[in-house]
Amino acid sequence: MDFPLVQLVRQVAPQPEVDDVAAAVTRAWQQSRTLSRLRPGMRIAVACGSRGIRHYLTIVRATLSVLRECGTQPFIVAAMGSHGGATAEGQRELLASYQIDEAHLGVPVLTDMDAVCIGYNSWNQPVWWDRNALAADGVVTISRIKPHTDFRGRFESGILKMLVIGLGKRLGADQVHSFGTRGLREMMPESAKVVLEKAPFLGGLAILENAREETAHVEVVDRDELWEREPQLLEQARQLMGRIPFAALDVLIVGECGKNYSGAGLDPNVVGRMLIEASPEMETNVPRITRIGLLDVSPESHGNATGIGIADLTTRRALAAIDPVPFRMNNLTARFLWRSKLPLAFDTDREVIAACLQTCWQPDPQQIKLCVIPNTLEVAELWVSAPLAQEARQRTDLALVGSPRPLPFDTAGNLIQEELFPHCVRARRRTMESK
Repeated sequence: MDFPLVQLVRQVAPQPEVDDVAAAVTRAWQQSRTLSRLRPGMRIAVACGSRGIRHYLTIVRATLSVLRECGTQPFIVAAMGSHGGATAEGQRELLASYQIDEAHLGVPVLTDMDAVCIGYNSWNQPVWWDRNALAADGVVTISRIKPHTDFRGRFESGILKMLVIGLGKRLGADQVHSFGTRGLREMMPESAKVVLEKAPFLGGLAILENAREETAHVEVVDRDELWEREPQLLEQARQLMGRIPFAALDVLIVGECGKNYSGAGLDPNVVGRMLIEASPEMETNVPRITRIGLLDVSPESHGNATGIGIADLTTRRALAAIDPVPFRMNNLTARFLWRSKLPLAFDTDREVIAACLQTCWQPDPQQIKLCVIPNTLEVAELWVSAPLAQEARQRTDLALVGSPRPLPFDTAGNLIQEELFPHCVRARRRTMESK
């Protein structure tokens, strides 16, 4: 079939952005109440997770530098629950993929999975904590605060979640997720109360990113400020996050899913599909999409294609990229199984896109609202078909770039994503691979 021509649309609304990330992080620590809690000689565990935070290495290095200047002895602890197949080796590999390792940081990186029960919450449920972190004189966290992919609550993704689930290791993640969304929304804060009482947590660096995946704000939240300040930062993050700027699409083509883009692989806040058992779908501030096609799984996911089931159609190579060990471990721990049911698969991208167009409930090819994005994190630029381009012409927050063009395919029938999105994660990765 003939595919619609597409045109580049750029989201042009002003976005806050930190100019010098290292200096901003240093200043945030130096101006924080948490700094006064440090004493020379203290062993300080710096908790780092598995999310693809922008400028991650720069942020961690700046944090370690401040801690060293205070005379403390910092080291890294993995705080990612059951990710990396819930093994020490898998979590070490995940952190190293972001250059969070001894070679780049010059400090020990501990990824042991041992957890200790430090008490019971108000639900009479055990609260687990990383043994290495518990043995430290103090613990600080480095977390990106953003809306969660699974639920809505006063605390979603951020410092509190890292304290309970990230540092809870597999046992803590499993225990919270065993209650489904209720455990995340209602019980997780109750477990955090136990952590604040029993564990040596001092404070956490909160990172907000804008819709272009750049650092928008950094701030240290002291342990005594957590309950009041993190919900405020969450609301700021909700306003900043990238979105597909259209109310309805017939077809959305996503270049890659991955844990480096979203904990859900495909961010439900972007594509508008929660797909959680016995839970309602989102109804506001998300697009209504009839058909979603997914082309690849990012190598940064290390075979964990969590969320692939949010898409309707995919490629055989995407399914072949799945490593069943981390894939099953993450999904069985999270207990959101609908999202990772395997979609129908085709040999080539061209076949996936054709099947999406043929089954999107819009029989008039000239009226199909098609949108192509590289992933659900980088949505500042999108390629769209004529009906969406016409809508973009009427809006001040969107700008049309260039002229309509055909989708570019290679001789094997696969979309040349790097040609459409030369600055995306995939394109940067391919550039590094070619050097």
